[in-house]
Amino acid sequence: MQYYSTNKQAPLTDLEKVVIKGLAGDKGLYMPERIPSINADVIATMKDKSFQEIADIVAQAFFGDDIDSQSLSDIVYDTLSFETPVVHVNDNIYSLELFHGPTLAFKDVGARFMARMLSHFILRKGLDREVNVLVATSGDTGGAVANGFLGVTGINVFVLYPKGKVSPVQERQFTTLGKNITALEIDGTFDDCQALVKAAFIDDELNKYMQLTSANSINVARFLPQSFYYFNAYAQLDKIGKSDGLVVSVPSGNFGNITAGLFAYKMGLPIKHFIAANNRNDVFFEYLRTGNYNPRPSVETYANAMDVGNPSNFVRILDLFGNSHQQIAALISGYRYANEQIAETMCKVYNTRLYLLDPHGACGYQALADCGLKPDETGLFLETAHPAKFKETVDHILDSDIEIPAKLQEFMKGEKKSVALGKDFEGFKEFLMK
Repeated sequence: MQYYSTNKQAPLTDLEKVVIKGLAGDKGLYMPERIPSINADVIATMKDKSFQEIADIVAQAFFGDDIDSQSLSDIVYDTLSFETPVVHVNDNIYSLELFHGPTLAFKDVGARFMARMLSHFILRKGLDREVNVLVATSGDTGGAVANGFLGVTGINVFVLYPKGKVSPVQERQFTTLGKNITALEIDGTFDDCQALVKAAFIDDELNKYMQLTSANSINVARFLPQSFYYFNAYAQLDKIGKSDGLVVSVPSGNFGNITAGLFAYKMGLPIKHFIAANNRNDVFFEYLRTGNYNPRPSVETYANAMDVGNPSNFVRILDLFGNSHQQIAALISGYRYANEQIAETMCKVYNTRLYLLDPHGACGYQALADCGLKPDETGLFLETAHPAKFKETVDHILDSDIEIPAKLQEFMKGEKKSVALGKDFEGFKEFLMK
């Protein structure tokens, strides 16, 4: 499989170079030349398969031309040691609980899969210098990537995060690990962190000095494995006779997750409609309404992992649909929610259904509640992280004292170690080159 840049100014390249490099030389994001299809009969059999078996089918379809079958299966099975259950929440609304991995967030699968794939290519290629992974995080990505790559030989990870804008639990998941993980506390927003990462990839001097790649969803190996979730969710709903008329609501920040869902749709997964659920960072919502895309600085909200004012994967969505606003708006609806609405939803669902939503999942749930599901439709929202990762916010909203799972308690015992930097690129570059 060959990959091209969304900016169409970089040469075609193979998966190995795409994964190791991350971002194309023309600043575009890599896309596959074709999207493989999975036969409807094969999808129909998934209801009787495990998450690992389903993921292996999807991975072989996508990456099977570039990695031998057994090695790819080994990567998949090593990545997925946990299930992602579908839970009935209300009427015809279900939750896909994506918080059963090491850091209790949906990004665990993509991060761990990329770490294994990158390690596979490094060993196969025999690189004579270490690979340095740069990752910007608005919350969950940093922890997932740090834990996914922890201790992997030949790889260093630098996690850039906005000072004071991630939850204490999230921060501890990447600042307490040490070894090959370095946390960089940037005095700015997530967009500033993401801009530093992108600037690093196109700086000739820096790239001659060190081998760089990204573990954000701009990297194909990070976001594409998230399509496994969608096939697995469909299979679970199919098993209970609830897969027809499937409407999927995705809490959306940098848009890697919904892009993975759109790839699953293009591969043949029968999803009727998508919803992009935003907080106040609503540039995509406005694009759906007007056809105009106007990125702007992000604002802080309860759903901090979605505080993104210029989502990278927007260009992939445009590319998937030939830049047709009409096609995109026909398949994807948008909703946006302020903090007050997020809090109201969390309280309502907890008090009436005894289901504990995190602020991001609350956006996804409320979008389904507001979209007017028909009797023959099933709504599925992605509950992207365990509510305890946002304990201070959740406790404030619900007047509660929610229990912190043992996995998260272990992170809180560690000592925070980070390097404070400004948001200027020269200071960031100087640190890396030292």
